[in-house]
Amino acid sequence: MAKAPKTTSEHIISLYGHIKGLSREINTIKNNHLKHMHQDIDKIDAKLDKKFDNLITTILYGVGAITILFIGQVLYFLSK
Repeated sequence: MAKAPKTTSEHIISLYGHIKGLSREINTIKNNHLKHMHQDIDKIDAKLDKKFDNLITTILYGVGAITILFIGQVLYFLSK
């Protein structure tokens, strides 16, 4: 454990050291971790968008196929 500061100037110097260390840690988090986290979130977002697009496309194709079958049946019954 570090020596306890006794005078006011020692307290100020000690606080300045803590502030410098804290600002270094914040800078590291900002420049390193947040950049990687942002890239990872973008990758996840792209995957979810692709899955959602595939789901919507499948649903629309299904509704379209059912509609075509329904129209075919109506035309068949009307032609008799």
